[in-house]
Amino acid sequence: MKLIRFGEAGKEKPGVLIGEKRFDVSSIVADYNEAFFEDNGLEKLEAALKNNPVLPEVDASVRLGSPVARPSKIICIGLNYVDHCKETGAPIPEEPIIFFKSTTALCGPNDDLIIPKNSDKTDWEIELVFIVGKKASYVEEADAMDYVAGYCLHNDYSERAFQLERGGQWAKGKGCDTFAPLGPIMATKDEIADVNNLSMWLTVNGKTFQNSNTSNLVFKIPFLVHYLSQFMTLLPGDVISTGTPPGVGLGIKPQPIYLKAGDVVELGMEGLGTSKQVAVAYSK
Repeated sequence: MKLIRFGEAGKEKPGVLIGEKRFDVSSIVADYNEAFFEDNGLEKLEAALKNNPVLPEVDASVRLGSPVARPSKIICIGLNYVDHCKETGAPIPEEPIIFFKSTTALCGPNDDLIIPKNSDKTDWEIELVFIVGKKASYVEEADAMDYVAGYCLHNDYSERAFQLERGGQWAKGKGCDTFAPLGPIMATKDEIADVNNLSMWLTVNGKTFQNSNTSNLVFKIPFLVHYLSQFMTLLPGDVISTGTPPGVGLGIKPQPIYLKAGDVVELGMEGLGTSKQVAVAYSK
C-alpha cells in the first residue's frame, strides 16, 4: 500500500494512493499515528481494502501532509554515506551518529520551506526514511525488518550556522519549523523490491546537486533498528532518517551554496515519489 494524508495543515485525513488516484480512508481508520501502527493498522487496512469499499476520491489539487501523523520522535543518522563524509571533511563514523529533529519540523512534502529568522546557511539533504511499525527495544539485527512498517522520502533541511557554529548539539540547526518535509507517500515494505538499491536525486532551481543510491549507505536499516533499540525504545510511527549522500550546499567547492528566498528545491527517490519546496523568508 501507499499511504497519504491530505487536507489542511493540522487537520489532515488518512488516505491511500491507488494507481495515480487518491482515496479517503477516514471511514476505515482514524489516522496514521502511533495507535494505528500499534494496533496492526496496516494489516487491517489492507484487509478492508480487499473488500473493495466505496471510497471518496480526493482531488489531486488537495494539499498532502506528512504521510504519518506527528511521531513520538524523529531520529536522524549523520554522516551515513562515505562520500558525504569526505565532502564535509568528517571521518567515516565507527558507529552511527544520532541526532533528533523536533516533531514540529514535520510538514507536508510540498509545503514551503521557511528560512529561519537570522539564517543565512540553510541547506538541503535528501534522505531515505523508514517508519517503525511496532515497539522495539533491544532488537536483534536478524529480526530488525519485522519492526519496519515502510519507507518515505525526506528532505533533512539544516541551518549550518545554527548546527555547527553556535555550540552544543546539531539539533539547533535541524529542528526549525518546516525542516522535515516528509512524503508524498509512505510505501509499505512490499511496495519496495530492494530498499538497498533506490536511486535518489535533488535539484535546486533545476540544477542537480545530489544524485546517488541507497546502496551507498554505511549503516543499513537492519543494523540501525538494532543499534537504536539498544539506547531507546522505538515506538510505532517513529520516523528514522538514514542520512544524506554527497552534494549538500555545505560541501560545494570552492564556496558553499545556501538557500535563499525564491529558490526551488525538488527531490525524488525510486518508488517513493517526488516532492518540491519553495524557500520563503521567515515573517511573523
